[in-house]
Amino acid sequence: YQERGFEGAARDLKTQAAITELWFNFDHTFVVRLGLNVYEGRALLTGAVDDEKVRADAVRLAWKAKAQGVKEVINEIQVTDEGGPLVVARDTWITAQLASRITFDETILAINYDIETVTGVVYLIGIAQNQAELDRVTAHARTLSYVKKIISHVRVKGPP
Repeated sequence: YQERGFEGAARDLKTQAAITELWFNFDHTFVVRLGLNVYEGRALLTGAVDDEKVRADAVRLAWKAKAQGVKEVINEIQVTDEGGPLVVARDTWITAQLASRITFDETILAINYDIETVTGVVYLIGIAQNQAELDRVTAHARTLSYVKKIISHVRVKGPP
C-alpha cells in the first residue's frame, strides 16, 4: 500500500491531470517532451529541452494548478542539446532496471517511489520508510550502467 494512501494518490493524479491539461493547451508537444510526477502535491518536472523559455513556461503553467493541489514545483527540466533516440532508450532502460531492482528488494517498499531518468540523471520522488531504505534505493541506482547522477526528492517518513 502506498504511504500516501488511495485518497492521496487520487489527489495527486487529479493534480497531474490539471498540469498536463495546461501544458497541452499551451503547447501540445510539452506532454511528449517533458516528464511529470506528482507526489503529495509536489510536482516534479523533468525532461530535456533546448530552450530556456520552454523550461520557464512549463514551470509557470505547473504553478497555475495550485488550486488543483500543487504545493511545490520542483524544476528539474534540463536545458541541453543532449538527447536523441539512443539517450531516450538508455534512460528508459535505466528507469526500468531500477524499478525492477527495488521492486524485488524485500527491504524496500517500491510502491512509494516514482523514478524518472533524463540524460542519465535519475530523479526520485516519494516517501522512504527510513534513511536506510532510501540509501538502498540510491545504492541500486549507482550500480546501473550510464547513470551519471542521482537526485532525490524523496521525503523520509517521520515518526508516527
